[in-house]
Amino acid sequence: MDSWVIFFLKDSWKTTLLLAYQSLGVVYGDLSISPLYVYKSTFAEDIHHSETNEEIFGVLSFVFWTLTLVPLFKYVFIVLRADDNGEGGTFALYSLICRHAKVSLLPNRQVADEALSTYKLENSPETKNSSKVKMVLENHKSLHVALLILVLLGTCMVIGDGLLTPAISVFSAVSGLELSMSKDHHQCCVVQCALGLYNIFHWNPHVYQALSPSYMIRFLKKTRKGGWMSLGGILLCITGSEAMFADLGHFSYAAIQIAFTFLVYPALILAYMGQAAFLSKHHHTIHKIGFYVSVPESVRWPVLTVAILASVVGSQAIISGTFSIINQSQSLGCFPRVKVIHTSEKIHGQIYIPEINWMLMILCIAVTIGFRDIKHMGNASGLAVMAVMLVTTCLTSLVIILCWHKPPLVALCFLLFFGSIELLYFSASLIKFLEGAWLPILLALFLVTVMFVWHYATVKKYEYDLHNKVSLEWLLALGPSLGIARVPGIGLVFTDLTSGVPANFSRFVTNLPAFHRILVFVCIKSVPVPFVPPAERYLVGRVGPATHRSYRCIVRYGYRDVHQDVDSFESELVTRLADFIRYDWYKNHGVVDTCNEDDGSRSGASSSECRLAVIGTIAFSGPPAFEIEDSVEPASVSVGFPTVNSLTDVIEMEPVGVVQRRVRFALDDESETDMRSEMEVQLQEELHDLYEAQQSGTAFILGHSHVRAKQGSSFFKRLAINFGYNFLRRNCRGADVSLKVPPASLLEVGMVYIV
Repeated sequence: MDSWVIFFLKDSWKTTLLLAYQSLGVVYGDLSISPLYVYKSTFAEDIHHSETNEEIFGVLSFVFWTLTLVPLFKYVFIVLRADDNGEGGTFALYSLICRHAKVSLLPNRQVADEALSTYKLENSPETKNSSKVKMVLENHKSLHVALLILVLLGTCMVIGDGLLTPAISVFSAVSGLELSMSKDHHQCCVVQCALGLYNIFHWNPHVYQALSPSYMIRFLKKTRKGGWMSLGGILLCITGSEAMFADLGHFSYAAIQIAFTFLVYPALILAYMGQAAFLSKHHHTIHKIGFYVSVPESVRWPVLTVAILASVVGSQAIISGTFSIINQSQSLGCFPRVKVIHTSEKIHGQIYIPEINWMLMILCIAVTIGFRDIKHMGNASGLAVMAVMLVTTCLTSLVIILCWHKPPLVALCFLLFFGSIELLYFSASLIKFLEGAWLPILLALFLVTVMFVWHYATVKKYEYDLHNKVSLEWLLALGPSLGIARVPGIGLVFTDLTSGVPANFSRFVTNLPAFHRILVFVCIKSVPVPFVPPAERYLVGRVGPATHRSYRCIVRYGYRDVHQDVDSFESELVTRLADFIRYDWYKNHGVVDTCNEDDGSRSGASSSECRLAVIGTIAFSGPPAFEIEDSVEPASVSVGFPTVNSLTDVIEMEPVGVVQRRVRFALDDESETDMRSEMEVQLQEELHDLYEAQQSGTAFILGHSHVRAKQGSSFFKRLAINFGYNFLRRNCRGADVSLKVPPASLLEVGMVYIV
């Protein structure tokens, strides 16, 4: 046993070390190329390198302590622990907060979502003060909106960084060509610790003394306002730190922590010390301070090649992060629909968005041509980086209180300590608004407006559907007496509602008095978790009695889940319906009907709509006799089907507040033999109808909506809805394109929403 444990631990460490090695390019690509432009941006205009070396040593001291406090202490040791089931980033923090406090603006939240295995909550008890903070957040709707805007702002700044990083990094790397092709004997330095050590021992072994915080004070005393403004260049040394948290899901906490603490951090410090050591002995390079100034000519071209390749890798890392965060925004209803291509079947999360890629390329070229120097690009990139970090600090403070249940004083200390450092750098970037910092602000305002308008209109559409839904009694009353026919096939009615009949279906029946023999109301919803296990994805229930052949299916996805294509979705949906039908018949045994008025009234649905069951794919066995106990909390019930070929794992969700009751089923009574046989016949008939309808074909019924602000709305609301949202809706992908519905199977129902 001991040898097995030792083998397991060795294997685990091998995996962790391999992930740590792989993270060097993916996670730290952006951070590791920062020496390309930090010194050059810092000494661009505000301060100058003098014979006293107070400026270069002061900058080195700032770089050292900034790298130590922000990436190392803040991210590696604190923020990385605020993961959402192994996922990181702005939306991971937001989803954590939404699960621990009712601050989400997503409208179709269900109690059943809280039973997801990835919806785990911390077990540590809440403190009195943390409960007060939670109560204040939950009771003020304006704080919900402010929190969403804060998250969107951080998201937009990440997108802005994705635009600026390729421009500044590649521009800095290829600028070495000018030096390499000149006749002067210049030298260069890359981030490798070997080159840093060479510069330190060859030029100034005492450069380590500049790591003392006293050099920062001397620097600010001498340079005053110029030194404060130069912080906008120094902060570029931590660009890419957010990638450690954003890319957490692709690696692991231990791998990222090991890679940064033991390799990336010391290598960066040595690289900056090496550059400072060279500059401390070469004051004639005042106009040529930059990356390529401190290594023998014999390695100039190899270093240039490595620097260019590193900048490409670093740019690709932040571009991939931009794709990922836009996909997350789209999943949570905060971004117009765009085409998402999953580039790997084995590695989750590797995606490509063609429209965004083309836009980034065009804007990146425009920025490079427009600015044409490191100074303006650095000012723009620096402001975007610090804005993202400030948002992360604010959200992590809420996580400390709401999720970790620490005293608010701990969160306040975290906020004040790291927030003050980041505000200092942010102010230094903001003061250079006219010198490039305007770009990320303008871009963020535009993107926040687009995302907020899209989210606002989406919520208003849902509220309109909720208030105009049709009762199930109306659906059940439809029949030949009213001139309504049932045609062969399966009709999938897509809606955002989790209960009731959507208004677009009533409009469909009014204009075309017929609907399919098998009718399924499908709701594809996002839940505030990164992933939903496939075994817990489908919530299935009946709409009306079994003879009506109408069902409801809620398909739940996390914000990082891969949505199925229409072919696999259609076949899997039929499989889940068949499993549910078997489960429902065996559960009731033809004796007890658990679809009663109590369930419907407590869940907010009509009395004719049954509870939903989670139909999964995990096989198990169980005895033919079982009992179900309903409690005040959501319960999980495992049921065995001795006569079902493909066994399934079924978890039935009870609404909160259901009165306790016990229902016992006994199969050994001879009087139930005939009833059991009759049940088998009815079960086979329902399954036969389902499979026959599948052979006849499936129709996808979607709403084709036009949204209009109601009369008397404010000017800004009319501008946002009538022009902004409808423009985005017309020029972005529709629901049918996102679902890849074949045109021959599509039925669109026109709807006008007055919101």
